[in-house]
Amino acid sequence: MPIVRILLVLLAFASPLSMAGGAVAGPLEDAQAAHDRKDYATALRLFRPLAEQGNAEAQYALGFMYDGGQGVPQNYVEAAKWWRLAADQGNTFAQFNLGSLYDVGKGVPQNKPEALKWYRLAAERGNAGAQFNVGALHFAGVAVPKNQAEAAKWFRRAADQGHIGGQVYLALSYATGLGVPQDNVQAYAWLSVAAAGGDKDAIGNRNRIAPKMTPAQIAEAQKLAREWKSKPER
Repeated sequence: MPIVRILLVLLAFASPLSMAGGAVAGPLEDAQAAHDRKDYATALRLFRPLAEQGNAEAQYALGFMYDGGQGVPQNYVEAAKWWRLAADQGNTFAQFNLGSLYDVGKGVPQNKPEALKWYRLAAERGNAGAQFNVGALHFAGVAVPKNQAEAAKWFRRAADQGHIGGQVYLALSYATGLGVPQDNVQAYAWLSVAAAGGDKDAIGNRNRIAPKMTPAQIAEAQKLAREWKSKPER
């Protein structure tokens, strides 16, 4: 039975504090602390002037709050506005989230090529979620011609950073020989890493590969999985 998994472009928005990349003393730090304790009125009061002054982290955070309806009515148009301002300054999380809005048509017209543009910008700067999404679009041939070798390249970059979706799709690529030479040892190893990270389907998919392998190959794959360590790009 072949490995089966539905292709989904994952949308994952992170909190302003966790994505800030290190708090800055002063109003921004105070705003992030207020957001963490769910004091959204204070967070908005502190984030907004910073965002209006051009602070990309505050712009990203304000977009996040509009996206989630935190202290304000949910408004995807406003979220897109603030994320675009931060994305134009190179904030990779804003680039990723703006791409996600274009991917599904929230607050902006649905536009898969525009989604890919923003995902790629974030992916090239090391955002693992964006790397996975760039790979997924190439894998499925959405917004670009289908290119499974290019997809595998992006899945690998995401997988190396610990992105479970990237690990699973890289394993799928190895299991089927799509974009990479067929290699059950690599497929088994990456599914083992994904399983250890909490992917519920990985064990079942790994068990479908195991009967095609020798005991020595399984032992080699298990060793690779045990020795694997995440390699963040930033």
